[in-house]
Amino acid sequence: MLTFTALIWAGNAVAGKWAVGQVSPFALTSLRWLVACIALVPLASRPVSREWRLLLPRWRFVVMMGACGYTAFNALFYVAGTHTSATNLAMIQGAIPVIVLLCSFLAYRTPVRPMQAVGVLVTLLGVAVAATHGDWEILRTLAFNRGDLFMFVACLFYAGYTVALRARPAVSGLTFFTAMAVAAFLTSLPLAAAEWISGHLVWPTREGWAIVVYVGLGPSLVSQLCFLRGVEMIGPNRAGVFVNLLPVFGALLAVMLVGEPFRLDNAAALVLVLGGIFIAERLGTRRRAA
Repeated sequence: MLTFTALIWAGNAVAGKWAVGQVSPFALTSLRWLVACIALVPLASRPVSREWRLLLPRWRFVVMMGACGYTAFNALFYVAGTHTSATNLAMIQGAIPVIVLLCSFLAYRTPVRPMQAVGVLVTLLGVAVAATHGDWEILRTLAFNRGDLFMFVACLFYAGYTVALRARPAVSGLTFFTAMAVAAFLTSLPLAAAEWISGHLVWPTREGWAIVVYVGLGPSLVSQLCFLRGVEMIGPNRAGVFVNLLPVFGALLAVMLVGEPFRLDNAAALVLVLGGIFIAERLGTRRRAA
């Protein structure tokens, strides 16, 4: 489930690049969650009707989760897509597991095993290679691309959302996701309104509507349900590691679908990310079992 989720999210990086000029970032954020909410009507009507009373005492938590994990992340993601490459959109998301481990330790004192720490540090090195394109002068002077910085801030929001899933209300995953999807749509409307007032709103073109439908049904609906279930099954720390597959899938899709070049620094970043996954997920798990 988590591997499939990473593939769909990698497709979102490509969609984020294709969306430039076809639909504006905040309009895309609102419309994707509108599409998801409409698709959820036949799927979630029964569980929501049974469990909505259980959500009412936690409505602030639900709104915060939708606003941070979905609206803020998506809005920053699509803004970043106007400044940086699809490859970097995917690769920088490899920082999420590092932040998840740190937040889990701070919030719940979840232990970080030595091999997990090594794995995420190797992955973080891969993310740094991606963001700097192998030019360490960028790291020394902190002269990062604006889009790369937006993408990193987006990762902070999603990592916080991932850790907070541990405290979700005692309802079914479908009911909880539906509530967050509605919250995401409602909290995205002020951003779309601001975009319209400022004169930067771009209503979807024909290609833009195809992008809206894809991100509304794929990254917004199917992948989120798979991610929720994956976190339930193996916990946020191990689930977060699978986000590192995003750079792999994202780089491949960027080359095949967007036509971006695959450079030596991209290859180095991928090797580091894959190495980090192996160390954290395989060696870390093996040592725990021992």
